Amino acid sequence: MSIWWSLHLRREAASVPLARRLLIGTMESAGVHPDVSYDLSLALTEACANAVEHGGAAAPGAPGGAYRVTAYLDGEKCRIEVADSGPGFPPGRVVMSTRRGRRRRRARRPVPASLAPAPPAMPAMPSETAESGRGLCLIRELADHVDVGNKPGRGGAVISFDKVLKWRDGAPLAV
Repeated sequence: MSIWWSLHLRREAASVPLARRLLIGTMESAGVHPDVSYDLSLALTEACANAVEHGGAAAPGAPGGAYRVTAYLDGEKCRIEVADSGPGFPPGRVVMSTRRGRRRRRARRPVPASLAPAPPAMPAMPSETAESGRGLCLIRELADHVDVGNKPGRGGAVISFDKVLKWRDGAPLAV
């Protein structure tokens, strides 16, 4: 069985706990282990806070007062996507894809170093005295796989991340 939901939220600080509570309630009802629920809810909180703070209108007068949160609990994994309607990330700025090595991959032929693609850009950890800038770093540490980029065409930033689920004993949706 799988569960998914999607919310269209106003870019207001009060919307962040609403999304977090819905995610926690869904995972608790499904029987997801509390440690995994906590990690995902913290990552979701950071992604929503970024959408609220940075997801403004792309141009003066353009609609930009909302963002969307979608969550999927499917089998062994939870995937969450937060998309705003703002200008997105500046060209050449953070567009990353990270994956933690949890599964064994098939061996591939070695690629000469001169032909290997450059690793994706990662946000630098902010200084200890910085008041902001830790959100993407936290999401990267809490999730197993993270994609950050811009929506093609219409604009806006998209942060999606997933995590392999652990289940409580006797969980109703355990695989």
